[in-house]
Amino acid sequence: MRFAFFAAAIAGLSIMGCEKLDLYEIDEPTDLQSRIDSIAAANASQNTGDTTYLTIATAIVGPEDNSAPWWTSFSDYFAIPTNKLLHLEFINHTSGLNNWNNWNLAIANVADRDAEDYSEYFVLRSDAFGWGNEDWDLNLITQDYPDTDMDGDIWNDFRITMDGAYVTLEIDHSATGNVFVTAIAEGTNGTVLTETYTQPVSAVEDIVAFLICDGSYFEMKKAYLIPSKVTFVEDVDPVSITVEGTPAFVEIGDEDFWGDGIATVTFADGSSVQVPKEDLSFTVIPDMTFVGEKTVTVAYSKTKQGAYTQAVSTFYSLEVTNSVTSLEVTTLPAITEYYFYSSDSILFDPTGIVVTATYSDASTAVIDNEALQFGKIPAVEGDQVVLISYTGATSTVTTTCPLTLEMGIGQVGTNDLLTPWWSAFSNEYAVPSGSSTTIKMYCYSDNAANWHSPATILRKADFTEYAVVRMDNFGWGDGYGSAILTSDWNWDIFTSNINGSYIEITVTNNGDNTADVLYNVTYNSGETHFQQYEGITVDSGDLNCALVTEFAYLVIVE
Repeated sequence: MRFAFFAAAIAGLSIMGCEKLDLYEIDEPTDLQSRIDSIAAANASQNTGDTTYLTIATAIVGPEDNSAPWWTSFSDYFAIPTNKLLHLEFINHTSGLNNWNNWNLAIANVADRDAEDYSEYFVLRSDAFGWGNEDWDLNLITQDYPDTDMDGDIWNDFRITMDGAYVTLEIDHSATGNVFVTAIAEGTNGTVLTETYTQPVSAVEDIVAFLICDGSYFEMKKAYLIPSKVTFVEDVDPVSITVEGTPAFVEIGDEDFWGDGIATVTFADGSSVQVPKEDLSFTVIPDMTFVGEKTVTVAYSKTKQGAYTQAVSTFYSLEVTNSVTSLEVTTLPAITEYYFYSSDSILFDPTGIVVTATYSDASTAVIDNEALQFGKIPAVEGDQVVLISYTGATSTVTTTCPLTLEMGIGQVGTNDLLTPWWSAFSNEYAVPSGSSTTIKMYCYSDNAANWHSPATILRKADFTEYAVVRMDNFGWGDGYGSAILTSDWNWDIFTSNINGSYIEITVTNNGDNTADVLYNVTYNSGETHFQQYEGITVDSGDLNCALVTEFAYLVIVE
């Protein structure tokens, strides 16, 4: 309801604020329009009561062929003081290849991306996605994007509507310490798309807004500041609290019963936030001076805006144990054989490992993996070990887990699993007409997303792309539209099984200006699956392939 009120109020003020500029809008001739635009911009830069018109220095943002890579082409910076609303109007152009090849909005603390103290509150994409600081909440994005062709997919319609769409962005920096973003895009097809987002920001310092191209460009039309529409935010009470990450057991003598615990409070409006330990009350504090099971009661008693109110509470249990005197690996991890090529140390995956502790009273029990520290694996071929440590109240005890390392013949990505998208590539593999090329590899991934796995690029020798096809039944490119996709994935376990999987990727040049890509995947458990793309449009006389990945690395073995 709040957003409905804002939209109505914004519509009214937009009519008032645009009246003077509309007098200068003509179609021809181009040079006359340019001179008039220059005069209008100079006149608009002065304060006119409640509306402060801003000069737009960068009228065309990004290359007009939609070739801008991510984070290379930016609009002007627009500073938004507290209690002001920034109104932007522009025409959005897109390559149409992906949902994110449209406008992207960054809200930052300073007007210099290279400044030492620069940080972003968030980046909001036009396709109802984004990222940000600890206050970022993807669940607070709303959109009303329609399925206009009734095929069950809103995004093909979205991409069509956004090309040439007239976009109005309202970025309201409320004195309540929140920013309210409303984006309205009217396509040349008459479809209107609305997206909103809200997040806490500084209540006293200016915030800075700018647009980012990504396979897109923008024609900037108008920019002005008006008074904020939001003078207060309705406060809401907490309705529940949950905790996770608390220790399952604590050694006697250690008073830290919270450990790495995280408390999440949900409010009556449905929003949730993680709250720091200092804002919690521990109404039942365990006696940590003797062994046994303990119960800890946790309470939180503040509204969303920070006023004290009726508390919500929960509890968790932990075990106070005797001190640990030794460790033993009683079940080996799922992955005991690692393939490597880089000389950097390798991240150890403890999935499946069971470590048993012996205590000072000679009793034994399985120790939680969260209580252990796992070292890195040296990148040396042959039999190796990884160090496992437990730090208790008075001492640290260790053990080792045996592993085997095998040398590969190449690698894509870094061993720290931090490789950004489109930053590390394999060698180029030529695929002559009527032949197939198979690349064999092991994939090591953070298992955080389906696409943290291999992707295959089909392109010419001069790097002109036909298509990019991922392992997870997704792709793009001029040649991709003709592809037929088949796979037998169990999506419930796909992501959690990427790490350590053995993959064979076969690219076949059919000789008829089409190509096929087949992924044959064997999980570390031995379970097998496939992903196939058939009939990708290519030039059979000029076909290469290469591999790329993200937050993962590939060790090529053949």
